[in-house]
Amino acid sequence: MALCGILLCTLIASLFGGLYLLGMFRRRRPGEPPLDKGIIPWLGYALDFRKDASRFLKKMQRKHGDIFTVLIGGYYFTFVLDPSCFGAIVKESRSKLDFRTFASKLVWQVFGYKPIEANHTIIQASSTKHLMGDGLTVMTQATMENFKKLMLFNLSSGEEKQVWQEDNLFHYCYNIVFRAGYLALYGTQQHQGAENKEKANEQDRIHSNEMFHEFRKYDRLFPRLAFAVLPPKDKIEAERLKKLFWSMLSVKKNWQKDNISGWISDQNQLLAENGVPEYMRDRFMFMLLWASQGNTGPTAFWLLLYLMKHKEAMKAVKDEVDKVSRESAQEAKPGTPTINVTKDMLNQTPVLDSALEETLRMVAAPILVRAVLEDISLKTSSGTEYTLRKGDRIALFPHLSVQMNPEIHPEPHEFKYDRFINPDGTKKYFYKNGKRVKYFSMPWGAGVSICPGRFFASTEIKMFVFLMLSLYDLELVNREEEIPAIDVSRWGFGTMQPVRDVRFRYRLRF
Repeated sequence: MALCGILLCTLIASLFGGLYLLGMFRRRRPGEPPLDKGIIPWLGYALDFRKDASRFLKKMQRKHGDIFTVLIGGYYFTFVLDPSCFGAIVKESRSKLDFRTFASKLVWQVFGYKPIEANHTIIQASSTKHLMGDGLTVMTQATMENFKKLMLFNLSSGEEKQVWQEDNLFHYCYNIVFRAGYLALYGTQQHQGAENKEKANEQDRIHSNEMFHEFRKYDRLFPRLAFAVLPPKDKIEAERLKKLFWSMLSVKKNWQKDNISGWISDQNQLLAENGVPEYMRDRFMFMLLWASQGNTGPTAFWLLLYLMKHKEAMKAVKDEVDKVSRESAQEAKPGTPTINVTKDMLNQTPVLDSALEETLRMVAAPILVRAVLEDISLKTSSGTEYTLRKGDRIALFPHLSVQMNPEIHPEPHEFKYDRFINPDGTKKYFYKNGKRVKYFSMPWGAGVSICPGRFFASTEIKMFVFLMLSLYDLELVNREEEIPAIDVSRWGFGTMQPVRDVRFRYRLRF
């Protein structure tokens, strides 16, 4: 009997312990945000969130207001959709709110890389040195050389000018931008002497195209891989692709190339000095590839598509591009359709800047997550003060709360190429309820977790669009083409992607 009693008590304790771990006994404490656990233990709203995060958060916002806590896959997330709170969150010290806890688990799951404590510092320092300021000038020229290699090597003019070429816009943009960025960062084929240069260039074109096609396979799996919901067949494919990229981007193979960027080589050296083994540095290189090239091509697609759909916008941006080209003596001419776009030229394009920023406002949708390391207080715009519980996670979704907020951006679903500039070309400020809003668009994140490569990414996109508008007449094959819907499975992972491609055509202007 005593033994039966002990077993019964053990069973009951295990049952209650399991229910506790599943979140069954969590209760809202005084001063905490509204709590909604859903009806499924542990999972909570994981399925709803993964299916369409934006739709789910809109539903919760209508139900609970701008701040609420929900259970998602065993974790309690407090979503803050009040823009007035953003500053306090992104500026909070790491001792209270830490973005690395969540990020470390994600990069291990999707790239097989285990971060070290110094990772964030290494990436920030290297990015500041090579992807900003004078370093960005060097990277801009390297990227330009590779755009030429991919776009200008077989151009001719004259009678062939009148021949239209057709392609899929998303594939075309993603392919070219990815390959130019990849070659600029990870290096090009070695060659000896001018006679072997074109052969090396051709090898770069072939190799970078093969890399892109494998990258797209992985990119399609990425959202489900991040949520750990891949079926067995796709899991096998994901592992194959990981190993492929670990090998293709390995430190040994990188050092067999010319023109490797300082951004890549410096980070490899610093990781080695911090004791990171070579096989793990190979994985780090894969992570950098996705981080640097996973969003630029899709953004270029949306920008060109919006320009082709809005004639006034296309004319304004094209006129600016032509003006800058003329003033820089870089105008493409009949018989010599070549151009060298420089960083200085890209610094003279406020209209293009605004069009890019408007595109990012509409299609960039990251979710910013912090781990709550100790209880903290958060005051809303209405004066209500909430306590956020230690052990939870806090999340911002700027696409919903600021970028598509009609109180900040009137007619938020309309593409307005000049939304971000005043008539004189200066940057515009934004307001809500009469108060200036600092975080009116957050495509790159904010605070300590802001994308360190944002200036290089913007340069890649602008350079590509600058070249396309300088060299080609562009139009949609179907002039009545509707803007495609977005793939809702990608909410939270950067720039959204379309559910279908769009046919366009192009021909040389000269």
